Amino acid sequence: PLDRRPATLPLSFVIPGLNEAESLPELARSISAVAKELGQEHEIIFVDDGSTDATWQVIAGLREELPSVRGVRLRANFGKAMALSAGFARARGETVFMMDADLQDDPKDIPKFLEAIAGGLDVVVGWKVNRLDPANRKVLSRIFNGTVGLVTGVRLHDMNCGFKAFRREVIQTIPIYGDLFRFIPVLAKWQGFSVGEV
Repeated sequence: PLDRRPATLPLSFVIPGLNEAESLPELARSISAVAKELGQEHEIIFVDDGSTDATWQVIAGLREELPSVRGVRLRANFGKAMALSAGFARARGETVFMMDADLQDDPKDIPKFLEAIAGGLDVVVGWKVNRLDPANRKVLSRIFNGTVGLVTGVRLHDMNCGFKAFRREVIQTIPIYGDLFRFIPVLAKWQGFSVGEV
């Protein structure tokens, strides 16, 4: 049958996950509620990266509840880069978000990202000011961000934050494989895109 969905939408959310059955319903409903408040058509693309729990069944159930939900199921655990690539390849949004599936990213912050995009940025990176990670991870994160900023000239507080938003052109231009997904802001900057954070 013909796919009657529009070729593009205002917003896409690409969310890779491994064994995240418990968190997905709350995340999907929260994203949908924010998008509805904004009056924006959207799609939520959950990428099941080889889960061994009920993640795929939960995605299927959410699809029945929320027509905006779409699912991609990878046959094995290929890692975040492959999961993101699979989701980005199917995303139809003019603005594409990537989010983690573990509820550390608050959908209530979505409008802040959209304001930054509307203000002229092509890539918007989240900055988790109050991180819930252990102290050693916070230290390693500071070292990573400082080193990347020094080497590349792209200075962000939280380069590795899983909550980002992109204009569609960015994900169509930047290759994502291996650990390169961590450096999307750097690669985008080198391609002439404008990068900032919220």
